[in-house]
Amino acid sequence: MRLLLMSDTHLPKRAKALPEPLLEALPEADVVVHAGDWVDTDTLDLLERRSRRLLGVYGNNDGPGLRARLPEIAYADLGGLRFGVIHETGPAPGREARCAARFPDLDVLVFGHSHIPWDTTAPGGLRLLNPGSPTDRRRQPHCTYLTAAVEAGRLTDVVLHRLPPR
Repeated sequence: MRLLLMSDTHLPKRAKALPEPLLEALPEADVVVHAGDWVDTDTLDLLERRSRRLLGVYGNNDGPGLRARLPEIAYADLGGLRFGVIHETGPAPGREARCAARFPDLDVLVFGHSHIPWDTTAPGGLRLLNPGSPTDRRRQPHCTYLTAAVEAGRLTDVVLHRLPPR
């Protein structure tokens, strides 16, 4: 099972559209995960049309239209792994322990908000992934997204993709 993870698209505020390399990668994914801060419903509509399966949540910048269509926290069993998706996990210090305590039944937690790519494993084995942002790098050197695979109940091939400058 192939996954494509993104967050913090902030369209059309931070960019006019999703980057072409990201759009080209969509058909390769069995599941597309968006960890919130879409800002517009057009992006949600686009990903619903172009994804085989979409797993998404709303973020702190998402208004009533998105909040009516998306949960604050999403859960799914993907290839035998228990995934959770949330927008915000709080400050970086203590994140692993805090998330492991809050989500003891998950194998993988995908989050956003900071626009900072993150890949760590908490005590007890919870994998924490933040794909960064494909449209708003803020203080990061690149806009980014993640791909990964689930094989035989294991998360494999986690790759951070750097997007070309706009």
